[in-house]
Amino acid sequence: MPQRSTKGTKKSENDLVQFHNVSFSLPSTQIISDLNLTVERGETLVLLGESGCGKTTTLKLVNRLLTPTSGEVLVEGKPTTSWDAIALRRRIGYVIQEGGLFPHFTIARNVGLVPALSGWEQARTRERVRELLALVGLDPDRFAERYPRELSGGQRQRVGVARALAADPPLLLLDEPFGALDPLTRASLQREFADLTKRLDKTAILVTHDVREALILGNRIGLMHQGHLLLLEPPDQFLAAGNPQARAYIETLEMVGGDR
Repeated sequence: MPQRSTKGTKKSENDLVQFHNVSFSLPSTQIISDLNLTVERGETLVLLGESGCGKTTTLKLVNRLLTPTSGEVLVEGKPTTSWDAIALRRRIGYVIQEGGLFPHFTIARNVGLVPALSGWEQARTRERVRELLALVGLDPDRFAERYPRELSGGQRQRVGVARALAADPPLLLLDEPFGALDPLTRASLQREFADLTKRLDKTAILVTHDVREALILGNRIGLMHQGHLLLLEPPDQFLAAGNPQARAYIETLEMVGGDR
């Protein structure tokens, strides 16, 4: 049986996202089973697990790219099925590998996409784009009119984060955002992302299969396996956990030197 953490199911007015007995299945496959989970405002929750364990499905249930087979997901206290899907997604920044940028849009147009769709005035959108490019370490005078193909992988990922922040959403969803980057770029962006979310007081749910990344970025780590949440703990308690799946991840750290 999956190990349950009481920290995952306790209700609070501070909870931005809540999963109540959520399951999701396809005709022949159970993807998520009886998931109970809360995400508090201002925290970064990392979902850790191997490919196919249900991490990305969990993210897609938050922004209503998928709807539960049973149970309910609440965002800002309201079931996702009661939200207008477009309105919900504009309250959520979504970042994937390589940023998911439109290759035929300039960087400025990519970053300003959601504000433009939301009816912002052009001058306000331009100002916001410049502000965000500077925030993620890209000089707007140099990068705003370039195209994604003219940027490095790390630069494209910065643009993806800027685009996710464009309309100042309260929640960020990040699906393996740094997985395709070289180790040095990845480590640099991990540090910058941790600092950025703290300074902006953003709530984030981040998916990864990298335990080192989970320990660096997560206020809490949710360990998933075969659609179940096995463990939900802060990093220090995760490192001390006796769960066999958690120990397997921790042993990978010990094989390369131990500490974070």
